[in-house]
Amino acid sequence: MNQEDVKITITDRDGVSHNIDAPTDMAMNLMEVVRAYELAPEGTIGICGGMAMCASCQCYVKSDHKLPEMQDDEEAMLSEAFYVKDNSRLGCQIQINPDMDGLEVELAPES
Repeated sequence: MNQEDVKITITDRDGVSHNIDAPTDMAMNLMEVVRAYELAPEGTIGICGGMAMCASCQCYVKSDHKLPEMQDDEEAMLSEAFYVKDNSRLGCQIQINPDMDGLEVELAPES
């Protein structure tokens, strides 16, 4: 593990937990990490390419991390999405940085 990596736990849609090392030096977001590790079937996550225009990367944040404030487009998208909970966020809006070490998320069901 390189020192720019953070440990993240992602529970996939089958309920399987994956402990992964996510790079903080590649400007990746959570949705891209899920895709890079193939934790969701191709074509079921990040359909809009990370523009907060679909909710395919919705996830539930399980850990107590201080995440960036939700922007209007993310909030609007989640207001129309299925399976939304109080801890829902769009993975494409969560940048991987050193503060994300220990983050725990669960992918929302496919809508």
